[in-house]
Amino acid sequence: MSTSAPSLLLSGEQLDRRLEELLQQKRFSPPAHFAATARGRGAAPDVLAESDQAAFWAEQARTLHWDTPFASVLDESNPPFYTWFADGTLNVSYNCLDRHVLAGHGDRVAFHWAGEEGEQRAITYAELLRDVQRFANALKRLGVGKGDIVGIYLPMIPEVVVAMLACARIGAPHNVVFGGFAPEAVKDRMKVSAAKVLVTADGGRRKGKTMPVKAAYDAAGELDSLEHIVVVRHVGIDVPMRPGRDVFYDEILAAADDVCPAHPMEAEHPLFILYSSGSTAKPKGIVHTTGGYLTGVSSTHKLVFDLDSERDVFWCTADVGWVTGHSYIVYGPLCNGATSVMFEGAPDYPHRGIWWELIERYGVTVFYTAPTAIRACMKWGAEEPNVHDLSTLRVLGSVGEPINPKAWLWYHVVVGRERCPIVDTWWQTETGQIMISPVPGHTETKPGSACQALPGVVADVVDEKTGESVVQGQGLLVLKRPWPAMLRTLYGEDERYVKTYWSRFGPETYVVGDAAIRDQDGSLWIVGRIDDVINVSGHRLSTAEVESVIMTHAKVAEAAVVAQSDASTGQAIVAFVILRGELEGTPELEAEIREHVARYIGKISRPKCIVWIDELPKTNSAKIMRRLLRDIMEGRPLGDVTTLSDPAAMADLARRVAAAQAI
Repeated sequence: MSTSAPSLLLSGEQLDRRLEELLQQKRFSPPAHFAATARGRGAAPDVLAESDQAAFWAEQARTLHWDTPFASVLDESNPPFYTWFADGTLNVSYNCLDRHVLAGHGDRVAFHWAGEEGEQRAITYAELLRDVQRFANALKRLGVGKGDIVGIYLPMIPEVVVAMLACARIGAPHNVVFGGFAPEAVKDRMKVSAAKVLVTADGGRRKGKTMPVKAAYDAAGELDSLEHIVVVRHVGIDVPMRPGRDVFYDEILAAADDVCPAHPMEAEHPLFILYSSGSTAKPKGIVHTTGGYLTGVSSTHKLVFDLDSERDVFWCTADVGWVTGHSYIVYGPLCNGATSVMFEGAPDYPHRGIWWELIERYGVTVFYTAPTAIRACMKWGAEEPNVHDLSTLRVLGSVGEPINPKAWLWYHVVVGRERCPIVDTWWQTETGQIMISPVPGHTETKPGSACQALPGVVADVVDEKTGESVVQGQGLLVLKRPWPAMLRTLYGEDERYVKTYWSRFGPETYVVGDAAIRDQDGSLWIVGRIDDVINVSGHRLSTAEVESVIMTHAKVAEAAVVAQSDASTGQAIVAFVILRGELEGTPELEAEIREHVARYIGKISRPKCIVWIDELPKTNSAKIMRRLLRDIMEGRPLGDVTTLSDPAAMADLARRVAAAQAI
């Protein structure tokens, strides 16, 4: 079934009627004009369901430049510690920069950067290579060598890409921390990774406000492992600099040599650590390696977005501090020689039409964003995108959380003008690469469904008790074959790696942590998390981490945190708090606790709602029944409460929740 685009732009009641009409359609064939020229055209289902996974991935890996070609593809002798291309060597920085410059593409723009205050920079591949080599040499002069961890805590500015690729060039794994995290959270991640150098900025900007970054980090305390702090002068504010430890980025860059050869790295050498929230208070250090990761992100970037590096302008709106930014702002696009857009600001600053203005300005052809952002744009109305020329767009993407059908259709009609295929992608920090997604030009799409696993990926929906495949219906999403960009372990925690991902059904089945539905056509629908991780606007936050911070507040005795569905952010954080002694909850104390959480983790982790309670629902073994808390917040039947130590307390808890929601 195909759709015909209306001749006029729609808004108001016309748009509402069109969306209601399309809601009945349920499935969408690739636009005929796109399917005729798409790279995925002619790809039959049996090809997409590649049976020889190792051979498929070996073919993808050979598109990279290898200093030492690999003979071994996949080693499965010690599951779940799989290795890929282990006897080969390559350098990620070389693959992302040098080979494009040597091929005559040095003048091609790597990034169109737009600053929050209207600044514009066009950085070519040759210019990026020059700065990466200089900064790699500067890091070496600071004592950084192969295997040393470098922390990166920067805003969305080009220097973050320079720092990442400079680390890759000399084999120093980087540990990038999202710029929205509080300095205390950054310090914790630097401590557990034993970072030798931290690259940060004088300050950052957010919606017209300037915040100190380096000074705030200093206030969080000292770290024994940290030998140097490199400071990028971004906003021009004064910063405290300790002689012998702190250096300015521009000064060490100017003093460095222009040439730094890219050192060949073993394919299994760690490329980066990225800390993801887990179901305990301690974040998980996801370790990704060199050859497999680059194979996965470069190949999926080409396939999922139908990439043509000669004509496309790619824009992923994520932050580089999350895996989406690592994979589809930095490594995937640069490895493929693409031109990308990087924007420092928010989607509503300096005005609510800035995204559409930038798409028109730079001629963006592929746009990849989060459902939360799409829903925000829906609230603001179609008027803003309607006044901009979005005719260059040809592929739209969604990432970070399941997208609801109404948002999918608004994206399709208002942004894509009913002519752009939408790729609703599912993947994780742990997977490194997109795993489930439509292939534009080939896959019939369904609003809200990620559709099928990509070539080389074996995904299944299984019964949560037996592990047997669910032919049709809901179960646990699992991955049944290794893939190149998979995490190799948790940094310094091999045992936790096995227990977290591979223990439920054995070391050959990766348990994703999401529930999913397989429909009658075999399409996959991601339902949501089954563990204690909350997805706020695409940011995965640990309930245990938020709980532990709330309980450091002097007036709090105990706390439990759960997710609640939220129309704007997908999920919101709700905190159930027991106060010390005879203290009573007040609006002022609620605001105080919310800011306490923001200080130690970041503003995105602030509870949307705090419910004051006298007792948490617990089993006789003292386990908090968060399932019941979620059910109460969502208004669902509570089911069996006989295992609770005090079942009668649930009625009082329900009354308190109702009172909190009424405020």
